[in-house]
Amino acid sequence: MSRSLMNPSMPLDTLILASGSATRAAILRNAGLEFSVQRPSVDEAAVRDSMISAGATVEAAALRLAELKALEIASRKIGSIVIGADQILECDGEWFEKPGGTDEARVQLKRLAGKNHRLISAVVIAREGETIWRTTDQATLRIRHLGAAFLDRYLDMMGDRVSTSVGGYQVEGPGAQLFEAIEGDHYTILGLPLWPTLGFLRRIGVLEE
Repeated sequence: MSRSLMNPSMPLDTLILASGSATRAAILRNAGLEFSVQRPSVDEAAVRDSMISAGATVEAAALRLAELKALEIASRKIGSIVIGADQILECDGEWFEKPGGTDEARVQLKRLAGKNHRLISAVVIAREGETIWRTTDQATLRIRHLGAAFLDRYLDMMGDRVSTSVGGYQVEGPGAQLFEAIEGDHYTILGLPLWPTLGFLRRIGVLEE
């Protein structure tokens, strides 16, 4: 039985995901890709602050972060094709990061409740220390007005998991109950625009046509 849907002529160690995200790894693995994982050491907060100071758009910042992750790994893994990704949440011009714990998640969710916010997800693919492809996609989400008792129970249920996703929610789990409307691709919301990524990997022969 085939272990994956990779092009069988490609070496098994060709593809690398430059990310510590278990969700992104699961997206690619569930799509039939075989890859290794290397966690980059990019100081994301410093890069994000620098981009904000420079007046960059959210899309430009997400792309820059994804690119830095991919290039860091690609520069020392010659011959590999490296996928880097990043996601930024923007609401009313403010950029949100992963909450540091339950208290921060509570504050974030209260600020997002009753408003539309955007999730901008970027993917960059690098090889031989150079960027060979990039893309962004976005989704618009609206968190409903949250009752205090419900929010307490939700945060108690989530525990430390609130720190694993920007905004303090996971739409693929109990976080689905936070929302009243979502517009956009499911994989973009999870942090990796899958369809264009698979399309490019087919074009360069990592996946079969």
